[in-house]
Amino acid sequence: MLISNAYAQAADAAAGTGGLGAFLPFILMIAVLYFLMIRPQMKRSKEHRSMVDALSKGDEVITGGGIAGKVTEVGDNFVQVEIASNTVVNVQKQTITAVLPKGTLKTL
Repeated sequence: MLISNAYAQAADAAAGTGGLGAFLPFILMIAVLYFLMIRPQMKRSKEHRSMVDALSKGDEVITGGGIAGKVTEVGDNFVQVEIASNTVVNVQKQTITAVLPKGTLKTL
């Protein structure tokens, strides 16, 4: 015959590939996902929470919608922001994206 017969591999050779070695790529992918995506997002969230908690009257801020103004009153969930003379808007604390250095609004 020109073609040789194909036989199944022995069962004892296949038994050595199971166990932790089969899950190692999955475990490595989870570790990479944690360090590249989850951990930095948790850090940004913590920094934003501390910035929002530190808001006080007189701070110059930018909201998520891009409105710049000066904080006139701070409540539990909302902040009053003066965006022009005699124009005050209420915004949620969580929509404040940045606190500007003092005097920034005068240069705009």
